[in-house]
Amino acid sequence: MIKIGILGSTGRVGSLLIDDLKDDKEAVLSCVHVLNKLEKILPENTVVTNDINVLFDESDVIIDFSIPVATEELLNAVVEGGKRKALVIATTGLNKHQQNLLLEASKLVPILYATNMSLGVAVLNKLVSLASKTLRDFDIEIVEQHHRHKVDAPSGTALTLAEYASNARDLNLDEVRISGRDGQIGARTKDEISVMALRGGDIVGRHTVGFYNDGEFLELNHTATARNTFSKGAIKVAKWIVRKDAHLYSINDALGL
Repeated sequence: MIKIGILGSTGRVGSLLIDDLKDDKEAVLSCVHVLNKLEKILPENTVVTNDINVLFDESDVIIDFSIPVATEELLNAVVEGGKRKALVIATTGLNKHQQNLLLEASKLVPILYATNMSLGVAVLNKLVSLASKTLRDFDIEIVEQHHRHKVDAPSGTALTLAEYASNARDLNLDEVRISGRDGQIGARTKDEISVMALRGGDIVGRHTVGFYNDGEFLELNHTATARNTFSKGAIKVAKWIVRKDAHLYSINDALGL
């Protein structure tokens, strides 16, 4: 059995990971990292710790649905602490330093990083790339919707979609992305890609990428209706990456897309 550890076990998806692993035939929950109080019934023999080193020692692969500062500690344990276990990281909102740390750690251990663990979004990324390249004269607008509790904006998934769109047109996303419009801003520029965020209620996640031209438009949409879409996807890729060589993998690699 593959021993899976969880960083971010008290979060929404972390809680679902615990539930989904209870009935898994190939993997077992071996360890959970907890900073505060965990109000979940855990399988017998599951190690509960607030020590990142113990999490590594008790796991074959670690799934991380946490916050950037916790992910940074996880990556530092690899780069500076010499820990060598496979990682599946889904934390969004990483800053430049944390992104660079991710790259450094992936030279030492296999890491799968994805801003969204659903199969549907993985396919959407590919479709956006194809549409962006083919429909070069179309304006690109991206809208993402999430629940009121989400702390980062735009979502990591929306930014990844924007990256696929911009890369397909050989554009630098940092130079063409906008995240708001207000006042007398003038006409839309040709290459700009807007990424707008809506927050409210209990929306699990909805992403729409629109391609707009004179006389026609195309909209590609993905809606998550249950959060265990993400937890089940993470478990699937954790089983895949556990025996891979050191490298930074995408969910497309795991799914063969």
